[in-house]
Amino acid sequence: MNGESKSPGTGVEAPKRSKGLLLAFAALVLIGGFSLAFPDKRAAILEGSGGFLREVVFILPAVCVLMGLFGAFVSKDLVMRILGKSSGWKGALLSIGLGSLPTGPLYAAFPLAAALREKGARSANIFLFLTAWACIKLPQELLELRFLGPRFMLIRLALTVALAVPAAFLVERYVDSVASRSEPESPATSNGKEMRP
Repeated sequence: MNGESKSPGTGVEAPKRSKGLLLAFAALVLIGGFSLAFPDKRAAILEGSGGFLREVVFILPAVCVLMGLFGAFVSKDLVMRILGKSSGWKGALLSIGLGSLPTGPLYAAFPLAAALREKGARSANIFLFLTAWACIKLPQELLELRFLGPRFMLIRLALTVALAVPAAFLVERYVDSVASRSEPESPATSNGKEMRP
């Protein structure tokens, strides 16, 4: 047992669901608070919040369907082989390529990144996937080429990749070190320490 209860019939972990409800409640409190504190901005606050909510409602169902297909048809062994610790530079390039293909807002990439992580993708590749989604999407690059020209686009793209790759491995090193320190000590290890003279 992993210590986290699941709601019957849903398979959703209770702590995660309660955390999501708490965040939603906090967002509503903030919106209400700002609306009361700044009555002259109330219309703009409600309009902006409602527009974002409508966008999320339309996009997240498609993301959930995509995650379901990903979970059903992409095995953990495949993800570990092409994006795991042993994937090397090929995995890094593949992560950038996967992140640059889709369209849509960045928050749609977070559930997919979480699914990749659960299936064994290394932290550096998840970082590169999110960075590419945010900064190197192909439709975005075409617009950048149209309005800012090829010189600006190529320089900005080269600098983005050149900085993102070392940053990804630094983030992975930090995340892995924090995770290793936070892992509970196994009973066998602790018993061995206690029995040591």
